[in-house]
Amino acid sequence: MRSSGDGTAGGAPGRVPGESGPYPLQSSAADHVKRPTVVPGDAGTVPEEIGYRGPTACAAAGITYRQLDYWARTGLVEPSVRAVYGSGTQRLYSFRDVVVLKIVKRFLDTGVSLQNIRTTVRHLRERGSCDLERMTLMSDGATVYECSSPDEVHALLQSGQGVFGIAVGVVRRDVEHALSQLHGERVDTGETLVGPNPADELARRRNRAV
Repeated sequence: MRSSGDGTAGGAPGRVPGESGPYPLQSSAADHVKRPTVVPGDAGTVPEEIGYRGPTACAAAGITYRQLDYWARTGLVEPSVRAVYGSGTQRLYSFRDVVVLKIVKRFLDTGVSLQNIRTTVRHLRERGSCDLERMTLMSDGATVYECSSPDEVHALLQSGQGVFGIAVGVVRRDVEHALSQLHGERVDTGETLVGPNPADELARRRNRAV
């Protein structure tokens, strides 16, 4: 496990290959552990050919548009599909972006510091979809830890350093279900895909075009 914070709580500053147990995410240059890269189109994810406008992202993540706008302007969670370029354009968020938005909301609600949340957001963006599915983020309020197994979660709880947890895989599934009932937008053409299941609608349209 990794954690955000000063890197001193909960063990060593970074995970050594082969080492087990929860460990803190890093916010400094000392975090040199090689992490898995993001693999586009991992099984079980919503295709990145679909983006979601601000109101849709808000509905799926359970946040207000004011929060969404502020987080984008301050660089906390920026849309990875399309940013705002002058008047007449709208932000477009990916599935992963919406998952991150929901996680940020939960951490803010529990009082986790903005600095630690920023570190966590960077960490989440660097991980592959399979890693996110089995990841649990734990926090004691001062530090955010990544756990990749039930044993690591248990060890953290036993040490008294984990008082709040987010199962990222559960959040991903919740967001996927919410987005399946909402409208998406084709990234290449800007065409609106009407819910339910915008991803399925995109597949049907592709099949008709063949």
